Amino acid sequence: MIDLRFSTALQMVLSVALADKDGFRCTSRTLAEGLNSNASFIRKLLTPLTREDMIVAAIGKGGSLHLGRPAERITLRDLYLAVMEDKRILVAREDIPARCRISSNIDEFFAEVATDAEGAMLDALGRRNIADSLAALLRFDAIRMKRGTITANPDEQPNLAEQ
Repeated sequence: MIDLRFSTALQMVLSVALADKDGFRCTSRTLAEGLNSNASFIRKLLTPLTREDMIVAAIGKGGSLHLGRPAERITLRDLYLAVMEDKRILVAREDIPARCRISSNIDEFFAEVATDAEGAMLDALGRRNIADSLAALLRFDAIRMKRGTITANPDEQPNLAEQ
């Protein structure tokens, strides 16, 4: 089963960063609608993000979400670790009986492979922060706008492969 917590949390934090930058109100409801997601899932993801001071919530009638620290100080690694907690990205099968030299030693070997892969991924995520990520997305958006590929209805988007 594909875990969408990190990708959803990333889009949430980037949306809050954009709202802060452009001065508009962002709420959990706005995020849920924008992500076409369940509001309870969004609120569940907000818990570790607020605990780690990545997002702060202003409560009340005019309440909204804001970055809890400068976007330059929130790495994608921080975000990943906050929402994924202790979940491993690669997990060995546990239902294999030890019948040969491979199956008898695969757990130790796979643990090494998984640790190396996870370390490389976390290093890559640690080199990116929310400020840089938002800037990259805004560059992509400027290119898209220049090409004239934006329409009101996403179903009416031209196929870029045909252009």
